[in-house]
Amino acid sequence: MNDLDSALIKKCKNGDIEAFEHLINTYQKKAYNIALRIMANEEDAKDMAQEAFIRIYKSIMNFREESSFSTWIYRIVTNVCLDEVRKRKNRVTISIDAGINIDGSEAKYELSCDKETPEDIYEKAEKKEIILGTINELSEEYKSAIVLRDIEGFSYEEIATIMDCSIGTVKSRINRARNILKDKLRNRLELSYKKTV
Repeated sequence: MNDLDSALIKKCKNGDIEAFEHLINTYQKKAYNIALRIMANEEDAKDMAQEAFIRIYKSIMNFREESSFSTWIYRIVTNVCLDEVRKRKNRVTISIDAGINIDGSEAKYELSCDKETPEDIYEKAEKKEIILGTINELSEEYKSAIVLRDIEGFSYEEIATIMDCSIGTVKSRINRARNILKDKLRNRLELSYKKTV
């Protein structure tokens, strides 16, 4: 842990709210990105990140400075999101790329370079939607492992700490999740291709 974080944590433990805000600003973006990937919805991600920061503030006195502060934060964010996902198990998830409703019609908006045709843009958006949708279908453990490793780029050691399990378990979950994703995506992309032929 760096000296600045350590100094700010000490101030936070003494009730310095400004120090807490400064500390959180350093990790806010990454925490939000993790929440966004797990929740698959911008509003939910904001809510979950906010909930996580409230929990962090309330429990900062319990933080033992022998481990990384960032890993501790991301573990709380992940747990808050997974708790919410479990509560909503039977609810429909909205894609982070959900379109805009205009006069009862669904519209997608995406910036493109001049070389892309409308067909290219549609195909890319469709593939992205299929991939994100497939990730959202994974169990919480597999989804979290894939998000933390392949999207957020955490090491196996960091993921093991965040998910509170062994490195072997992390590797096993990531391997299993990638195989499930590969099979599902192959089937879906083939099905999507057949529809267009």
